[in-house]
Amino acid sequence: MYVTDFDYELPEQLIAQYPTKQRDASRLMVVDPQQQTITADQFCHIEDHFQAGDVLVVNNTRVIPARLLGHKESGGKVEVFLVRKLDLSGECWLCLTKSSKSPRPGTKLMLAGCLNAEVLDGGEAGYRHIRFDYDGDFLALLDEVGKLPLPPYINRDPDIKDRERYQTTFASQAGAVAAPTAGLHFTPEVVARLEAKGVTICPVTLHVGLGTFLPIRVQKVTEHQMHAECYHVPQLTAQAVNAAKEQGGRVIALGTTAARTLEYAVDDQGHLLAGEGMTDIFIYPGYQFRIVDALVTNFHLPQSTLLMLVSALAGRDFILQAYRQAVAEKFRFFSYGDCMFITCAQRIDAVQEQQ
Repeated sequence: MYVTDFDYELPEQLIAQYPTKQRDASRLMVVDPQQQTITADQFCHIEDHFQAGDVLVVNNTRVIPARLLGHKESGGKVEVFLVRKLDLSGECWLCLTKSSKSPRPGTKLMLAGCLNAEVLDGGEAGYRHIRFDYDGDFLALLDEVGKLPLPPYINRDPDIKDRERYQTTFASQAGAVAAPTAGLHFTPEVVARLEAKGVTICPVTLHVGLGTFLPIRVQKVTEHQMHAECYHVPQLTAQAVNAAKEQGGRVIALGTTAARTLEYAVDDQGHLLAGEGMTDIFIYPGYQFRIVDALVTNFHLPQSTLLMLVSALAGRDFILQAYRQAVAEKFRFFSYGDCMFITCAQRIDAVQEQQ
């Protein structure tokens, strides 16, 4: 299985550069591989595709203003991009840096808002371990001086509206450098309609890292190594998911990050385990889903790990057929684009019966 097996043609004008005026005004493509149907709808009708007893698992991570501008002690300009914390204090971070010359260990950095830092070591694959010197709360300081890290395919600088629109309705746990974008469509009103229908909504946390955007640099899918990301599954979420599975209900992941968290934290008996840690799970065709029965997700980049995940859920050929139809019908793509509701091609209980 090659990375190029997950390619498709996408006209540049279909890459959404701005969000819709209202969060729930996007379009919805409903993909059912069991029935082999692909239909178009509006996201504001998404509750029509849920059933009483479903559990919707959302990612409550919050995007931090991860881009910091400043200069080295020598005077050269530098940009620091926060990736993830390296310690509980929040002083040391794994970062990417951009400057005319890569800063060496011991280099002092003067950043915006009188925020100082020092490069500790080189890290792996071009990353830097950086320790920050500051007074007060670091995340509050970032809100004042940091810049929001919009994805590279959005060809503009972030504006004041992005501060709110590039966060989901569920965002509460700061730490991501990219939004779990399927959640961008949800409003409190949509949530209320789902709950009124008998859908249980519960959170997990996965702090989305740069691996979401980094290109795959190998030819064979199985040779790719995912970047590790921090996750947390609350006890109440594990209880709700396990109860739904035992009662024959569906577990629907809001976004690929929620799906990856659920599939990583499952034990050999198919029970979701509460807890926290680091996950680098890579889901591609051939994977049998243990928890996730359906997925709400945006359209993903060609040859990306996210496209491979949805191909594992619904079948590569059928997903690529859906993407070709989305292009023909001029759906909007990527972070600020339209949405999909995808059901699993084969539930794990059906797989076990066949075995």
